[in-house]
Amino acid sequence: MHIEYKSCPDKGMPGSRNGGYDMLLLGNGTVVTRTKERGLIHDGAVVMDGGIICDIGPLPAMRQKYEQADYIDAHGGLIMPAFINAHEHIYSAMARGLAINGYAPRGFLDILDGLWWNIDRHLTNDLTWLSAVETYMECIKNGVTTIFDHHASYGEIKDSLFTIGDAARKMGVRSCLCYEISDRDGRDKAKEAVLENEAWIRYAQKDTTDMLAGMMGMHAQFTISDETMELAANHKPSGAGYHIHVAEGIEDLQDCLKKYGKRIVDRLYDWDVLGPHSLLGHCIYINPHEMDLLKYTDTMVVHNPESNMGNACGCPPTMELVHRGVLTGLGTDGYTHDMIESYKVANVLHKHHLCDANAAWTEVPQMLFENNPKIASRYFKRPLGVLREGAAADAIVVDYIPPTPLTADNVNSHILFGMNGRHVVTTIASGRVLMKDRELLVCDEQEMMDKIRTGAAELARRKIGR
Repeated sequence: MHIEYKSCPDKGMPGSRNGGYDMLLLGNGTVVTRTKERGLIHDGAVVMDGGIICDIGPLPAMRQKYEQADYIDAHGGLIMPAFINAHEHIYSAMARGLAINGYAPRGFLDILDGLWWNIDRHLTNDLTWLSAVETYMECIKNGVTTIFDHHASYGEIKDSLFTIGDAARKMGVRSCLCYEISDRDGRDKAKEAVLENEAWIRYAQKDTTDMLAGMMGMHAQFTISDETMELAANHKPSGAGYHIHVAEGIEDLQDCLKKYGKRIVDRLYDWDVLGPHSLLGHCIYINPHEMDLLKYTDTMVVHNPESNMGNACGCPPTMELVHRGVLTGLGTDGYTHDMIESYKVANVLHKHHLCDANAAWTEVPQMLFENNPKIASRYFKRPLGVLREGAAADAIVVDYIPPTPLTADNVNSHILFGMNGRHVVTTIASGRVLMKDRELLVCDEQEMMDKIRTGAAELARRKIGR
């Protein structure tokens, strides 16, 4: 099969003239700045130039001051910082509605081997590119402009991260990428995965756009031998951390105790995997000692509530991690691309799990609106998740007219109970308009969806009978 997959012309939107960025004025809405100093600005505006926010204030003053700026009307909605997803899986994009012969999982390991590892063993770079474009389209539609992706495509490893990087540039979504190292398909492929990570990290570290970054990706400790741990350590460029699943299933912990006589976080500490640039997904089966170790090493954690529930893996001690001061963010694990949906599910999951109606009211919005930007700041230079002068020009317009008073103190409740990702109508990243009034401007959506469906059908054909 041959797919002309890299044809993705934009539509000549404002914010991309001659390869640069025009000055934009986004106004006529309530600006949610996410700063203590400004709070909300009713009938406000945000001015963007050169990929950064250069001014913010009342709309009449901004229009008079910046008459030359291209104007984008928010039509009375909310103007908010764009969302960050701290744990994505682009490779899962073509799984929706997929049926696999003989797939009847009885536990988490069956789900991994029967579904996800089965999919990634059949992904080649043409399908990876389409998966990336589909994911980025969904991100844009849900107001997400920054992702940390954890990729696997054992059907074709070499250049897979560069393939995703190409899609990231075309679609305009800021991306920190890594490849999932694992011994599950043999040592040769594990080594190839290590080298793909190394090559991408070195490339991304030279990028001057502040839109690309790289990490040393690992699947989970139970699929990584000491030999492969050492190989990854020897090839990890300075300044990069690790992105790894930790204790997602009880089987991971049992494996570590049986093989190494220690708990997972201890094994990772011994291999120098922990640290301020490393991101640990899930962390369901960890104990207080391991939490202390995460705090001591300033290691980041990301919670993925829907995925944990959907895989029946359990509920992590996320509230305790937040209370202990471990930098804990919110992700989707590819289960959804809607961060508001993830916010909603995390809110009710921890209330239900702890039998405490007061749980998660402050912790989950802290994870999404404060901690995700802090996580991103360890890999990207410009401030994200905030609308203020000098921050990255990443903003969204949400079609939401509140039926009750909206203030800086209750805006999170309005988001939680009144919105979802599809309320986003306009998405801007680094001053580039990716979607305006629900129309994607970075590609021909219908043309790309036709190619994606063709690719998904090809993936399904490759997998029949496994």
